Amino acid sequence: LETVAAVPGMVGGMLLHLKSLRKLEQSGGWIKALLEEAENERMHLMTMVELVQPKWYERLLVLAVQGVFFNSFFVLYVLSPKLAHRIVGYLEEEAIHSYTEYLKDIDSGAIKNIPAPAIAIDYWRLPKDATLKDVITVVRADEA
Repeated sequence: LETVAAVPGMVGGMLLHLKSLRKLEQSGGWIKALLEEAENERMHLMTMVELVQPKWYERLLVLAVQGVFFNSFFVLYVLSPKLAHRIVGYLEEEAIHSYTEYLKDIDSGAIKNIPAPAIAIDYWRLPKDATLKDVITVVRADEA
């Protein structure tokens, strides 16, 4: 999910930016909000990359999935921004569910509760002794 999670905010922010320029009107803060959401989702992905260290073929798969999702979401947003935002809501719900399961796996010992990566400690201003569980907790809160 994190490989495509930043796409909706970027697409929405970009399209609202262009609309604002065309109509010579303010966006009411939506452009900034959507781009900040895209950045936040990107940091989720960067944190997961630090934890997982994907192989070259996994990175290639991410590139392909992002390409397809970006173009599909772009067309959807042009046709129906309301539906596009609704779909994002469903993706966020799925992310909350996935991170809840991740936390259960950490609590059960199925996933080792390793120290948090530095990128997560810096971004979320976590204590220096933060763990994976702390990171997943704040990421899940972001998704909510």
